[in-house]
Amino acid sequence: MPSYKLTYFNMRGRAEIIRYIFAYLDIKYEDHRIEQADWPEIKPNLAGKTELEQCQIDAVVDTLDDFMSRFPWAEKKQDRKEQMFNELLTYDAPHLLKYLDTYLGDKDWFIGNSVTWADFYWEICSTTLLVFKPDLLDIHPRLVRLQKKVQAIPAIADWIQRRPQTRL
Repeated sequence: MPSYKLTYFNMRGRAEIIRYIFAYLDIKYEDHRIEQADWPEIKPNLAGKTELEQCQIDAVVDTLDDFMSRFPWAEKKQDRKEQMFNELLTYDAPHLLKYLDTYLGDKDWFIGNSVTWADFYWEICSTTLLVFKPDLLDIHPRLVRLQKKVQAIPAIADWIQRRPQTRL
């Protein structure tokens, strides 16, 4: 049985729903509470170094998430599912990719001068979309470069090698 450790501020806040779920399912966990003053020492820089960077990261992630949520992942009728996927990948994806390519420009990362979780999320989303349309990024070499840069981070490369091999 896995062990869980929930790290959150010394308050109910957003973590309380997780505590409720653990309690309801009778799952034992460590409720590790921290003071807000200690947060800068604990927080990974993946969320941005400034409030502006945090907002920019949220914008990129939310844009990707909005697009990915439009796919009918649970559609039971295969012909309808394929039609909707094809329409999204053919007509809508090019606009999104043009926007993301312009936003990335010649930078190494979407935001700031180091990797953020927006770059991770781009790699995950783009890898998934390429399963359905392998030529999707052919005219976006900068987005491919970012995808490969994330994949080359040693800890990420190690995880990609170790994770279970699945289509999606």
